[in-house]
Amino acid sequence: METPTEINSMSNGMTEAMQDFQAGMGMMKREAGDTMQAFGSFMEKVLEDDVLDTKTKELIALGMAITARCKYCIGIHVQKVLKAGGTHAEIIEVCKVAILMGGGPAMTYIAEVHNALETFESSR
Repeated sequence: METPTEINSMSNGMTEAMQDFQAGMGMMKREAGDTMQAFGSFMEKVLEDDVLDTKTKELIALGMAITARCKYCIGIHVQKVLKAGGTHAEIIEVCKVAILMGGGPAMTYIAEVHNALETFESSR
């Protein structure tokens, strides 16, 4: 078992997860470009400002990503929340609601939120 010092010196894995995601999406764009373009347009339309602003929609998406236990989605939506002007405190609030709704399994994925915050807050 690693010591806390060894754990802190390890990559948190979020950068690699995002690279893996991008590689997978690159393959899909090459091999199923029309489908991916249609999905991308749909996603863009859903997440634009409307009755709810983009930041709120991204916070909702993050909460759903936590309860769905998808580290790739967590990374994507933490990054998008921050880009939309969301704060660390708002992300923590979403984590609390996700734990309420998703229980223990969702709580374990807060580690991925932590990894994403460490990765993306430092690049703001």
